[in-house]
Amino acid sequence: MTQQEKSIITTFGHRLRSRVCGICTQGSQVLMVKHAYPGKEGYFWAPPGGGVQFGESSARALEREFLEEAGYNIAVKDFLFVNEFMEKPLHAVELFFSVEITGGELKQGIDPEMKANEQIIQKVAFLSFQEIKALPEVAVHNIFHHCQSLEELLTMRGYFYYAP
Repeated sequence: MTQQEKSIITTFGHRLRSRVCGICTQGSQVLMVKHAYPGKEGYFWAPPGGGVQFGESSARALEREFLEEAGYNIAVKDFLFVNEFMEKPLHAVELFFSVEITGGELKQGIDPEMKANEQIIQKVAFLSFQEIKALPEVAVHNIFHHCQSLEELLTMRGYFYYAP
């Protein structure tokens, strides 16, 4: 196990995390963040998002996360669904919202919870649904396993669960 993988587990593992995630579209593409990840592929693509801090609203947390990870200011729109992610040692309850860009410029951001020499964000990009579905299943957020199109993703409601 690499030092970066150990740091990911130390920082995010062995506890339940409350997270927010935003589905941000541009035309027929979805904004995605590629993270270093201690899994089979060594990376993981997911919509921007992150942990909610104590005393911070979900909307404010999502605004902060988009700015940190992708360089965008956003407006939080509709609540979409809840996803529970449990791939030990990681466990998170994620609230998904649709979001709209209001300013800023796309850039590869940082994760302030990680040290400068252990940053996990590798790339930020708008990907087509076909590009997302062509990724190895273990290297893409499980919410994309529950839908077959962008339209279906944006109309999903309810509770979803993932534990390998």
